[in-house]
Amino acid sequence: MVGREQEREPRSGRTGGRVALAGGVVCVCLAGAGCSGAGQGASVEGAGGGDPVAVLHRAADRLVAAGSAKARTAMQMASGGTRVTIRGEGVYDFAERLGQLKVRLPQDPAGTSEHRPITELLAPGALFMKNRGAGVPDDKWVRVETESLSDGNLVTGGATDPFAAAEVLRGTRTATFVGRTEVAGTAVRHYRGTADLARAARGASEGNRKALAAAAEGFATAEVPFDAYLDDEGRIRKVRHRFSFSNGQEDGTGIVDVASTTLLYDFGAAVQVRLPEDADIYAGRIAAEPGAAGAAGATDGTAADGKN
Repeated sequence: MVGREQEREPRSGRTGGRVALAGGVVCVCLAGAGCSGAGQGASVEGAGGGDPVAVLHRAADRLVAAGSAKARTAMQMASGGTRVTIRGEGVYDFAERLGQLKVRLPQDPAGTSEHRPITELLAPGALFMKNRGAGVPDDKWVRVETESLSDGNLVTGGATDPFAAAEVLRGTRTATFVGRTEVAGTAVRHYRGTADLARAARGASEGNRKALAAAAEGFATAEVPFDAYLDDEGRIRKVRHRFSFSNGQEDGTGIVDVASTTLLYDFGAAVQVRLPEDADIYAGRIAAEPGAAGAAGATDGTAADGKN
């Protein structure tokens, strides 16, 4: 295996930001339940694609060069013995930083789902949600400023923004080339490593810089273990991050572990995303389920982040 570790840099002190949960499920579930990297080239060379850290630093730029892709997401959360999975599917334009996902909430304990999928629009610095529930009219959108979220919208929406997921890799400090394998029939190189969110924020695009910086402060640790699978052009085909944070509970369920997986395919797919007009954005108070501190604080149509 080929590996590399970059020299660590001092990091400023961290705050104890928290992500709002209720029963171990992020705010989107509660609603349903009540600076570019250098060196772009045509392909990645060598058995391991070259130096693993350098290859991963460039992965987000390769997606921008690809233009767009279809995406599938899965977010699995475990807290206090409870495990839930939220799934999403849609498209993303990496050049324009715009995407659309249909996010499906977990089934209820009886094995049925009573909730419609949430439509999410992803834009630089913002997340828009429709069918949000929690008292929001069906024809209205909720707008969330991602830089205000203590997780930088890596978790809150129930799906990690595909470009944000790629830009987390700009913070790669250690990485190892595991070997060659396949993802959905495509030959890929598998890398395993750890990224630093604060470092990722410093190298991220303008639309993700503040959000990733917020996540660096809000998570239990800014160190994010990952597995990334890149094709021969250096594009991410699959990436899996593991986040950990505290939801403020004192009953043994305070630490929430999240595994977020993004699968990219059909590069060059057509993407049409129309962001809501101001009149279509909900301006009222968002009702909150118990523990949904993030939703409870919103009175102007933008969900609060649950920082305490």
